[in-house]
Amino acid sequence: MSEVSRLQWQCRRSMLELELLLRGFLDSCYEQESEAVQVAFNELLALSDQTLQDLLFNETISEEAGIADVVERIKNQPLSP
Repeated sequence: MSEVSRLQWQCRRSMLELELLLRGFLDSCYEQESEAVQVAFNELLALSDQTLQDLLFNETISEEAGIADVVERIKNQPLSP
C-alpha cells in the first residue's frame, strides 16, 4: 500500500465533516508541506475522532506544537466548491 493510499484510509472517519477536512488537506496541501508538517499530520491521524472533533471544531488547542500547527493549517485551507 502506498503512503498516500494509507493516509487516505486513515482519513476515513465516522463523522463526515472530519473526513472531508482531513481528505481536503491531504489532497490539496500534504505533498507540498515540509516533512515536519507531514509527520505532524500522521500523528494527528492517529488521534481519536472525539479528539479530532475537539481540535477542529471546538477550539481545543493541542499541547503538541506540530499538531496545533497542522490543525491551524487544516482550519485555514480553502474549501473546495
